[in-house]
Amino acid sequence: QVQLVESGGGLVQPGGSLRLSCAASGITFNNYVMSWYRQAPGKERELVARIATTGHVTNYADFAKGRFTISRDNAKKTVYLQMNSLKPEDAAVYYCNAVLEAGWTTYDYWGQGTQVTVSS
Repeated sequence: QVQLVESGGGLVQPGGSLRLSCAASGITFNNYVMSWYRQAPGKERELVARIATTGHVTNYADFAKGRFTISRDNAKKTVYLQMNSLKPEDAAVYYCNAVLEAGWTTYDYWGQGTQVTVSS
């Protein structure tokens, strides 16, 4: 059974920091491209950051560049999202995503999400 379990969300003041974690089980973690997405109320889910299997290649949404850092520890089967200089508009549910494209088949898994609230 595949599980992606996010943690680390919570309430933070503007300008503060949070570190999200996503622990994976039931998959060969180092074969999966890992991503963080977020969804605010009334908005579509959007990509925040993505990291390749080895961790050497990362991509960020424009709003995340310079403030957020995605990383992974393949030995711990965990992906992280360090978020600094948080703004009220960063408030959303943050989701972990794991994708493996194997030939004609795509394996795509999601976590349950963790709430991030940015407010004074």
